[in-house]
Amino acid sequence: MLSGRGSNFEAIADAAARGEIPNAEIVAVVADIPSAPGLERARHRGLPAYAIDRNAFEDRRAHEREVLRVLESARPDIICLAGYMRILSRTFVDAYPGRILNIHPSLLPRHAGLDPQRRALQEGDVESGCTVHVVDAGMDTGRVILQRRVPVLPGDTPESLSARILVEEHALYPAAIAEVLAALPPPRV
Repeated sequence: MLSGRGSNFEAIADAAARGEIPNAEIVAVVADIPSAPGLERARHRGLPAYAIDRNAFEDRRAHEREVLRVLESARPDIICLAGYMRILSRTFVDAYPGRILNIHPSLLPRHAGLDPQRRALQEGDVESGCTVHVVDAGMDTGRVILQRRVPVLPGDTPESLSARILVEEHALYPAAIAEVLAALPPPRV
């Protein structure tokens, strides 16, 4: 699930194609913003891509019901939030307990939420990084799966720090997905 450019989605898709996420198949790409470049990237790869415009629904609950309907038909083993810029409701999270992952550009629990690179610089952090975690009903509060550290360099800006973290995100997220999938019980036939 994504809301923007889809660079983490592409890193996941590339890793799956290279066999770095064994036996993985992307069964749906869902965006809440129809103009999200990640949707076009998914279509270019021949993947099922769904634009479910959050503004086309009367409220969040109605939007999430439609997303869940699409996911139910796709039958994913896990859901990966890849720049999906909405907090999921407890109802949504409870539909896939322990099976929704997110990547966040900080070393959680430090700097949860928006603008973590700016906050890391403002607070004088000497390192930052990225975290893949299980999504729960809070904001970036779920169980940590994997983290990667990135040094904060003299003269860093939020943009330069973000760019270095993004490189690590693209390696970390596929590794975390492979770890989670390997730990799942085998599907029932």
